[in-house]
Amino acid sequence: MPAPASSRRRIGVLLVNLGTPDSPQTSDVRRYLNEFLTDGRVIDIPAAVRYPLFQGIVVPLRAPKSAKIYQQLWTERGSPLLYHGLDLQTKVQEQLGPEYVVAFGMRYQNPGVEKALQELRDAAVERIIVLPLFPQYAAASTGSVQEKVMEIVSKWWVVPSISFISTFTDDPGFIGTIVALGKEEMARHQYDHIVFSYHGIPERHILKGSHNGYCKLGSCCDTYNENNRYCYRAQCFETSRLVAAGLGLTPEQYTVSFQSRLGRDPWLKPYTDIALKDFPAKGIKNVLAFSPAFVADCLETTIEVGAEFKELFEEHGGEHWQLVPSLNSHPQWVQAVTEMLKRN
Repeated sequence: MPAPASSRRRIGVLLVNLGTPDSPQTSDVRRYLNEFLTDGRVIDIPAAVRYPLFQGIVVPLRAPKSAKIYQQLWTERGSPLLYHGLDLQTKVQEQLGPEYVVAFGMRYQNPGVEKALQELRDAAVERIIVLPLFPQYAAASTGSVQEKVMEIVSKWWVVPSISFISTFTDDPGFIGTIVALGKEEMARHQYDHIVFSYHGIPERHILKGSHNGYCKLGSCCDTYNENNRYCYRAQCFETSRLVAAGLGLTPEQYTVSFQSRLGRDPWLKPYTDIALKDFPAKGIKNVLAFSPAFVADCLETTIEVGAEFKELFEEHGGEHWQLVPSLNSHPQWVQAVTEMLKRN
């Protein structure tokens, strides 16, 4: 007979997303931005410059503006990034069953990674699988989560085996869910063009992480291989190629672009807000937009891509701009996450 569930050695799962303010009030947004923008992996400048610049100037100026945007995003359940994460946690736990313990945490603010790890520690799990919910690896997102987890567990007297799922750029379940959601939208309306808009990062981040100088910010991303497996730009293009293939698109029918840049240094190009202004003049009046760097709806998807880019597109002569919803806790995505974890 199988051993009772209570006596089995269980596997801990830690799902982690970026973070969200506790409320859309300016004080909470300021706290969130302070933690986020002083992370040395996000803003990779010396701490002696980073802290006074962002805590003393950037965050105080940005917080009130960001708070107004968060107020547009907030729902009765609170922040979408948070409740979609909690929904995913619940559904993945149901799929995995009692041999697993699934916890959810945010890299910045609440519920924190430390609290989530403590839940797994209290459950006396045999080992822990960490899944940062960022499809494409970047040092500023997945890398930051990994660093935080290692910092926390390094203080434990007993450290269990820990493994990380560092990227799921080309995971069939991830790609398949995006394709399914895209097909639903394409069945409702005819589109002239598809846009895959990813969160941008500074070009220097790509070059700093380049394997033996392979990355040139050009045709090196035309294929996805062992030399650029952890290049964020290459991963974005690979995800786009796979989704496009699933939707039956030719290279001419879609654009890969990047959003949410900050500061004056060059970020990954083309910039989405610049590219979409030229579409109407080229006869592209109906656009379907995807945000494949995000697995849950948030400010960057719902507000930036879904509302601000729509308004900008229409101002320049566009007729219809539609954002494909994020994966959130879609049943197909829950199954994909479950299978990823079991494989690990």
